[in-house]
Amino acid sequence: MWESESESLGGRDYGNGVLSSTKLSVKTDGFELRGQSWYVATDIPSDFLVQIGDVNFHLHKYPLLSRSGKMNRLIYESRDSELNKIVLDDLPGGPEAFELAAQFCYGIAVDLTASNISGLRCAAEYLEMTEDLEEGNLIFKTEAFLSYVVLSSWRDSIIVLKSCEKLSPWAENLQIVRRCSESIAWKACANPKGIRWAYTGRPPKISSPKWNDMKDSSPSRSQPVPPDWWFEDVSILRIDHFVRVITAIKVKGMRFELIGAAIMHYAAKWLTGLIRESSGSADEISSCSASNSNGSCSSWKGGLHMIVAGMKDDPPTVQAKDQRMIIESLISIIPPQKDSVSCSFLLRLLRMANMLKVAPALVTELEKRVGMQFEQATLADLLIPAYNKGETLYDVDLVQRLLEHFLVQEQTESSSPSRQSFSDKHMYDASQRGNGTSAKMRVARLVDGYLTEVARDRNLSLTKFQVLAEALPESARTCDDGLYRAIDSYLKAHPTLSEHERKRLCRVMDCQKLSIDACMHAAQNERLPLRIVVQVLFSEQIKISNAMANSTLKEAGESQYQPMISNRKSLLEATPQSFQEGWATAKKDINTLKFELESVKAKYLELQNDMETLQRQFDKLTKQKQTSAWTSGWKKLGKLTKMTATDHQDIRSQVPNAAEQTRKTPRRWRNSIS
Repeated sequence: MWESESESLGGRDYGNGVLSSTKLSVKTDGFELRGQSWYVATDIPSDFLVQIGDVNFHLHKYPLLSRSGKMNRLIYESRDSELNKIVLDDLPGGPEAFELAAQFCYGIAVDLTASNISGLRCAAEYLEMTEDLEEGNLIFKTEAFLSYVVLSSWRDSIIVLKSCEKLSPWAENLQIVRRCSESIAWKACANPKGIRWAYTGRPPKISSPKWNDMKDSSPSRSQPVPPDWWFEDVSILRIDHFVRVITAIKVKGMRFELIGAAIMHYAAKWLTGLIRESSGSADEISSCSASNSNGSCSSWKGGLHMIVAGMKDDPPTVQAKDQRMIIESLISIIPPQKDSVSCSFLLRLLRMANMLKVAPALVTELEKRVGMQFEQATLADLLIPAYNKGETLYDVDLVQRLLEHFLVQEQTESSSPSRQSFSDKHMYDASQRGNGTSAKMRVARLVDGYLTEVARDRNLSLTKFQVLAEALPESARTCDDGLYRAIDSYLKAHPTLSEHERKRLCRVMDCQKLSIDACMHAAQNERLPLRIVVQVLFSEQIKISNAMANSTLKEAGESQYQPMISNRKSLLEATPQSFQEGWATAKKDINTLKFELESVKAKYLELQNDMETLQRQFDKLTKQKQTSAWTSGWKKLGKLTKMTATDHQDIRSQVPNAAEQTRKTPRRWRNSIS
């Protein structure tokens, strides 16, 4: 369908691709190469030298002047009438293209192929070999070959577009790149059932496959055509040409899942860091393309790697500058739909973008794309190092931004439906609420696991940990075991935290959302503040009280409605055996947990009693130490002042007399004064 006429015969000679000039000015048997110089095989000595790079062409003026407008200008417009040498270092296509153009000028048959047509077309344009000088000149014939032979063949279009990489900007100005890109896009979007498998299949050992060699290994027409049959072919193109092809494919209306899979395939081929960091990228891409084909998965890949030997076995080496350009280009052509590419691919691309210092605007755009499907991320992809930052080992700020983008996206999706009927809107709201809640729960588990990993970094500040832990709403976590595990890891890695900082850290956790195992661990965790341990025990006691109250009510209800059950034995027999065994196991687990909790409560009461006893003993010891010196002094004073009862009475009688005298004396003194 898309082959050149001669490809069906297995050759590359192109029956209508042999060019020759109608006018023969110099009889020649061809060109001869001697070292770095080409000579015309003729008896007439050459009078004109054309130098292109290190290669010299010893030619004659007249054949060149009769067909090249540029040669006319260079020779006849120059002031030197004896000009016999011209340097054409800027000729597109180089010495190879000029050799073919010179052969055409001498009337030698030129074999046009997909490999040399683009260079020869650009060289003809450079040499100005137009119809004004001769009818059927080189521009006309190369243009006809491009239009009628190359663009009708998938393989030739790929080869020509690949050969245009060294012909910028001539190939771009002559619309060769645009026409080949549109031809490839049209064929990629066409019905795959019409594809002829003569040019694609598993890569054989030879570089140029023939129809007879491919007949046995190619899939038959009855086999389903994989939707990713064109991925390998377009992945050999340079990034700017790949962008042109993907842009043209988008315009044709191809499904965004296939476009995303093609982008992932290209990135896995050219960005070697993406492959090293994730060995399963190829499996991921193949599974993605298989899912896009309605479940039909095929490990067979078609492609041009059959034509270019070693293209798949030897991955291309790309410098950092080129990798940065590839990443920036891929970010700009990723389809805007949510699931066009996987979240894992986006995160690996984001990792390389940060490492290679891609433009900040594109990095921000990529972060927003990750936030759109953040619930699909994995912990391994989130552990992105903090490049060029000495604060923390991992880029915690990046994860914080991704989480913010996710929450903004969730909020936007929940408030987006406005023009709907009441019933449709109600059903949409219910489904969106369920999907949003499940997505937030998955993100909460992901964030808890991430916090557990980064908490081991001693440079991670308490503020960053707390902000990331509190970024999600409380409804996103139904169980705080993962958060407790992260807090415990942080306390292990930061043993110098003060009591206030430990309380502040534990404030992000809800003790009532801890499981039984987490409560048992927290009750014996010496790193937690005592207040948190008490809260854990208290919340667990409330849970058990509620559970016991519910069980009591349930038993009361069963006893109340028991007469209504005619035969309990028959009801148990009707219950599935697996359910009965599961319920018995659950009851055993509940009883075991109750017993363990009671033992913990008993130990807590014993510790409380021991604490009170120790407190009383401590109070007694402190009182004895404070009063021992005074007690000895009072004993000595008591021995010295020991008296009989009569002595005490005399003293008591004397004391009032003395008091009366003292009271009377001042009176007399006052009377004498008056």
